[in-house]
Amino acid sequence: MLGLKLPTDPRWVNIVEKNIEEILTDHAYCEQKAASTAISIIIGFPDRSELVKEMTALVREEMGHFNMVHEKIVERGWKLGRERKDEYVIELMKFFPKGGSKTTHLVHKLLYAALIEARSCERFRLLSENIADKELADFYRNLMISEANHYTMFLGFARKYGDREEVDQKWQDLLAFEAEIMANLGKKETMHG
Repeated sequence: MLGLKLPTDPRWVNIVEKNIEEILTDHAYCEQKAASTAISIIIGFPDRSELVKEMTALVREEMGHFNMVHEKIVERGWKLGRERKDEYVIELMKFFPKGGSKTTHLVHKLLYAALIEARSCERFRLLSENIADKELADFYRNLMISEANHYTMFLGFARKYGDREEVDQKWQDLLAFEAEIMANLGKKETMHG
């Protein structure tokens, strides 16, 4: 369903299990960044009422997820660590050229967001099925459903606002590019790295 060209190596879960505190901190910031992306879409495209409505709901949901992850951190006696650079997102954002029309910019932003949500969904599924910590397995199973919904929403908006054939080609090209990025990642206890 997600269309990812290169699945995450299941051994990534073993890396995560060695430092749960690190993955929870990284995950918390991923949720915060997702909310920030939705806010930036609202600011950049306020004339698209349906999009603004959905992004407003997404901001609330993502910050709710941030709060849930933060609670998991606190429950375990830890504190939220510092934000780290997300190598995955930094590399992914190099795919589309800068410039172009406002609509092209929106479509690219939506496609990036869709792919990040798809990869998060895939990673949450891996955690839900393989992590020994049953509480976290259930937690990630529930979040996986949200991420799948976000992925389809972003991709749907990209197809709505852009030429469907062109958007679908860009999506396939972006998926192939992302697979190349993922071939060099998956060795750290970060949500995408």
